[in-house]
Amino acid sequence: MSSQDVLKKASTLASYNVLLQVMFRVLTFLMNAVTLRFVSKELIGVVNVRLMLLYSTLVFLSREAFRRACLSGSSKTGQNWRQTINLLWLTLPLGVLWASILVCVWLWLLEVPDPQDIPHYAPAVGLFALAALQELLAEPLWVLAQAHMFVRLKVVAESSAMVAKCVLTVVLVVSAPEWGLYIFSAAQLVYTGFLVFCYVIYFLRFLGSEEANKKCFPIYSVGDLLPRTASGESAIDWTLARLTWSFFKQSFLKQILTEGERYVMTFLNVLSFGEQGVYDIVNNLGSMVARFIFLPIEESFYVFFAKVLERGHNVKSQKQEDVSIAAEVLECLLKLVVVIGLVITVFGYAYSHLALDIYGGSLLSSGAGPVLLRCYSCYVLMLAVNGVSECFVFAVMSQEEVDQYNVVMLALSVSFLLLSYMLTWWAGAVGFIMANCLNMGLRILHSLVYIHRYFRSSPWTPLRGLLPSPVLLLVLALSAVVTALSEGVFCCDSGWPLRLVHIAVGALCLLCVLVTTLLTETQLVHFVRTQLLPQHRKKSA
Repeated sequence: MSSQDVLKKASTLASYNVLLQVMFRVLTFLMNAVTLRFVSKELIGVVNVRLMLLYSTLVFLSREAFRRACLSGSSKTGQNWRQTINLLWLTLPLGVLWASILVCVWLWLLEVPDPQDIPHYAPAVGLFALAALQELLAEPLWVLAQAHMFVRLKVVAESSAMVAKCVLTVVLVVSAPEWGLYIFSAAQLVYTGFLVFCYVIYFLRFLGSEEANKKCFPIYSVGDLLPRTASGESAIDWTLARLTWSFFKQSFLKQILTEGERYVMTFLNVLSFGEQGVYDIVNNLGSMVARFIFLPIEESFYVFFAKVLERGHNVKSQKQEDVSIAAEVLECLLKLVVVIGLVITVFGYAYSHLALDIYGGSLLSSGAGPVLLRCYSCYVLMLAVNGVSECFVFAVMSQEEVDQYNVVMLALSVSFLLLSYMLTWWAGAVGFIMANCLNMGLRILHSLVYIHRYFRSSPWTPLRGLLPSPVLLLVLALSAVVTALSEGVFCCDSGWPLRLVHIAVGALCLLCVLVTTLLTETQLVHFVRTQLLPQHRKKSA
């Protein structure tokens, strides 16, 4: 597959992933808006912080390293999929091991909610762990689909699972709110069950079909998806296994950085369950765009960079056409996420209070909620840059460089936990965002230095993508001033007519920003139109 073909596939995958994440977040947004009216903020804190942390930790530590290693560039030289699938099935016993450890920690080492206020905690812990193990059953299928860029499968599987979860949650919360944690446990089991079911059904129909033969798919039967060995070869690729171990050490640290504030809340009890619930809602609102735009781009273009560039090789030892395409794509991606991040930072400041008041009423708009969301709007810009820069760095690092970076991640993890604890005592929940910003800044600095060194001996400078045009920056600055003044004059305690005026002012400023972007960032606009918009890509094909 040529570099251009890989780029088209990765762009299609990113486009569908963005659409999928938009739907996810809209459904979750609406579901939370409904559940806020029927359950307590303490229950939301236990579910969204304590139990979802158990689920995400178990899944992440069990599979993330395997995903990164098996999706690396080894497929370019003829990947042995029998050995790869054998390696991927190790995620299940590893998951059982992690589940045993984490369930014991969640039940006996952490503070248990008051059974009078939040009953059924112990069964819920077991059911969330079971849901995570159930999801691991689909891991070999997920990696196969991602490696061969089956772009629609992920959309159908995850959207079906999310719709089922949301529908079940809303129905049970409205009809039987007294079931409490059982509702969310059942919904999580349904979600992972649907996910596994969709992947299994797809591959049962696909394997051995004419389409599979036409694509020269390396798996021929259902039996090839199960662990098995062939005479004359080892059960697993030990080079891939060593790379997995390197990524495992890194993923452990990355999980602490990614979910650090939840670990601090869970293990150090710096916030009550009710405060955790409010913080989590604000955190989810603030990170919506980051998750449904930046994360899909990062996941999809990691596959692109890993396939186009050789891991551990310098620029001069690779095909210059591939390096040129990768550099151009990296520059455009950086420019794209910087522009989106700046827009969110500018408009998030002036519209945080209004957004929270509409979404959750005085429960969210009073107190620290608006300040939290404003701070998170600034943090989104750092999330954007870090996601794309680390996506590239992790795709091209050699195993030795990955091991060296693990030391950096360890230092960042320790400093983050200490900063979170100290800043939270000093500034409350805002301290979590401040600690995240400091650590994210250090991670960005490391990635940018690596990218600069990587392209230093070449004519390409993809880091130019970090600098939007001066005219666009000027329009963004004026928009920040105008919308801030508008909030002070029209929002948010004088009724809906003045709120609508404030919204109209923001819409006009946003229109000016979009027009300026179209006129000044022509290379970025061309990249978005030709690579990230499915309809245009189909016409050009």
